[in-house]
Amino acid sequence: MARQGWPRLRVADWHATRDTLHMWTQIVGKVRLVHAPLVNHWWNVTLYVSPRGLTTSAVPYGTGAFDVEFDFVEHRLRLRADDGTDEGFALAPMTVAEFHERTMRALGRLGVEAAIQGHPNEVDPAIPFAEDDRHASYDPDAAHLFWRQLLQASRVMGEFRSRFAGKVSPVHFFWGAMDLACTRFSGRTAPEHPGGAPNCGDWVMVEGYSRELSSCGFWPGGGEEGAFYAYAYPEPHGFSARPVRPAAAFYSTENGQYLLPYEAVADDPDPDRALLDFLQDTYEAAADPAGWDRETLEVDPARWAHKTRA
Repeated sequence: MARQGWPRLRVADWHATRDTLHMWTQIVGKVRLVHAPLVNHWWNVTLYVSPRGLTTSAVPYGTGAFDVEFDFVEHRLRLRADDGTDEGFALAPMTVAEFHERTMRALGRLGVEAAIQGHPNEVDPAIPFAEDDRHASYDPDAAHLFWRQLLQASRVMGEFRSRFAGKVSPVHFFWGAMDLACTRFSGRTAPEHPGGAPNCGDWVMVEGYSRELSSCGFWPGGGEEGAFYAYAYPEPHGFSARPVRPAAAFYSTENGQYLLPYEAVADDPDPDRALLDFLQDTYEAAADPAGWDRETLEVDPARWAHKTRA
C-alpha cells in the first residue's frame, strides 16, 4: 500500500470545484437525513471519510439498507442496495441541477424514495438544487487531493478522539458547512443556541448545541490550503486568551474560534504532533476554565497495549 503524506491543495486553485462539490454533498447528505433516525446533535445526517472518498455508510430503508459514496479514486457516485443492486454515474463537470436529477434517478432505480428538501442550508444564496446551473465545476485531481486531506485530518482527529471516555462524536463530515468535525461533551446542558446560520432554522442549531462542548475540525477555507479549527460552546471566560501550540495557531475574533492553517501543519517536521498539540491545547482551553471533570472524562488510549502486543 502506497503511503502518502499531507497533500497540498491551494483553496484558490479549486474554489469552483469546492463550491460545486459542497452542493453535491448536501444533496447526498439530505438523502441520509430523510431516512436515518434522528441522533442527538444531527449525527444521523453526516458523511464519513472512507478508503475511496466520502460515504453515507449504511442508511436504513424499510427492512434493508442502502449507501451512497463519492468515490474520489475512480470519480464516480456509487449507490448500492442490500439486494445487490448497484447504480452510479461518473463524477465530471456538471451543474448541480444535473447532479440532483441523476442522483434522484439512480435512487429510483434502486427502489429508494427520497423526497429531500430542495435547497441547500448554511449558504447564501440558497439556490434550489433543481435550478442551480451556477455551480458546475469538477476537477478530479483537486477532489482527490481534498479527500486525501480529509484522510489525514480524520486519522489524527481519530487518535485525539481515542483519548476521551466521555460522550464524543465520531469524526464525521457535516455537509452544511463542508467540514470534518469531532466534538467532546462535558455532560452538562448548554444555554439555548441563538441560531443565525444562513438558510437554516434556528431549531437546527438548538439541537446541535444542546450540550456543553468542545469541538474541533477541518474545512477547506480559513487558510491558503484550508484550516483546522477549535471552539467551545458556551465559550468560557478566558478561552480566547489561552496560548495554544503550534506557533501558527491563533484565535480569530471574526470566526469565534482558534484557527491553524493546514499549510502550517503540512510544513511541520512532525505534522501529526503539531495537529495533536493544537487539538489538545484548545480542548484544555475549553475544559479547564469551564471546570470539566477531566479525570473522569479522559482516558489513556494505550491502556491495553501491553496485552495486545504479539
